[in-house]
Amino acid sequence: MVEIKTPEQIAKMREAGLVVAAVHAATAEAAVPGATTRDLDAVARKVLAEHGAKSNFLGYGGFPATICTSANEVVVHGIPDDRTVLKDGDIISIDAGAIVDGWHGDAAFTAFVGTGHAPELIELSRVTEESMWAGIAAMRVGARLVDVSRAIETYIRRQPRPGGGKYGIIEDYGGHGIGTQMHMDPHLLNYVARKRGKGPKLVPGFCLAIEPMVSLGTPHTEVLQDDWTVITTDGTWSSHWEHSIALTEEGPLVLTAPDGGKAKLAELGVTAAPDPLA
Repeated sequence: MVEIKTPEQIAKMREAGLVVAAVHAATAEAAVPGATTRDLDAVARKVLAEHGAKSNFLGYGGFPATICTSANEVVVHGIPDDRTVLKDGDIISIDAGAIVDGWHGDAAFTAFVGTGHAPELIELSRVTEESMWAGIAAMRVGARLVDVSRAIETYIRRQPRPGGGKYGIIEDYGGHGIGTQMHMDPHLLNYVARKRGKGPKLVPGFCLAIEPMVSLGTPHTEVLQDDWTVITTDGTWSSHWEHSIALTEEGPLVLTAPDGGKAKLAELGVTAAPDPLA
């Protein structure tokens, strides 16, 4: 069952989304050479406390931290610790969430640590982020879930990878519904699987976390012995971008973007829904 939200509930999710945006801003600033991933977790914990919000990651299935910090070949679910010290040239995906009055927000971004990053890494992050926005732009009333998957995959497949070869669209993880829980139906693939059919029709009140994960090589992953950390099987580096979106009668509202997605969606010819908190 897909949980359909009322405008009032979407407004509450927008509150949670803005807290996530604040966590992103603070952790992006803190992701510098010499910082540990536990340092980033402490920054996120402080921001949540300042906003009176709770982490929806801490304790989820036993997860021991406030955010996920996934550097380089780690795709998702990296656990913050004191051993992982960020170095110049690293990339790190920071996945954060917040709960406000029982409603959830969830988003991720890829940060560049220091300087001197290879062009292929800069392009990897750009392609991943832009594929997310292609999926967001495909959230239209009357469309199907598969249309979002198709938009993400099509964008990635059309991008040439520097040095040749193809990008790996991670197969084992994808987006999801969000609302009174962080992970809800439906599961959103970042590619089209014919056997899954078209999926549910998108209607006003439909909320999704859209989160493509892309590597410089394989689409395949493995989980380390901590039962959380997911890495690429070939050791290639990866990028992860995510936003939570609510579909309204007036279009999509990007709940976890400071401007509600207005500027970026306008570039794509899509009008973002009005911000209920504006």
